[in-house]
Amino acid sequence: MTLLEVGRIDKPHGVRGDVVVSLITTETSRVAVGSVLRAGDRDLVVAASRPHQHRFVVTFEGVHGREGAEAIAGRVLRAEPLDDDDPADLWVHHLIGSAVIEPDGTERGMVEAVQDNPASDLLVLDTGALVPLRFLVERDALGRLVVDVPAGLFELLDDD
Repeated sequence: MTLLEVGRIDKPHGVRGDVVVSLITTETSRVAVGSVLRAGDRDLVVAASRPHQHRFVVTFEGVHGREGAEAIAGRVLRAEPLDDDDPADLWVHHLIGSAVIEPDGTERGMVEAVQDNPASDLLVLDTGALVPLRFLVERDALGRLVVDVPAGLFELLDDD
């Protein structure tokens, strides 16, 4: 199964083995007690967590002392996808590999990645185009992403 990136261990917090974790998901259940997160080749089980400013202080089972926390600092945290019962929800792992078309059927490329951006996440296409996710209108019956972008957005690439 494909694991999704859900956060990062930023740094140790204190001397007991706690770490500061930044989530890149709105699912705070990722740091709930008992959650399993993959950090490199190691599974970490959340023993305790609490909000701390815009991040979380997390205690993982088996991570003891400042040295243990320093050993896992900087690692990316991955987890299995959650059940997504609502078909209206957008999940990055569902967008990757999808064809992108305009409302008139013009094909614009395949999604290679979704780039985090403060204004609007960006669909990164194999053509080099960056399409703000806010222009996504629908996912059609064939699973293609229909985007209604301002005139000229794709033409910027065609001028190269």
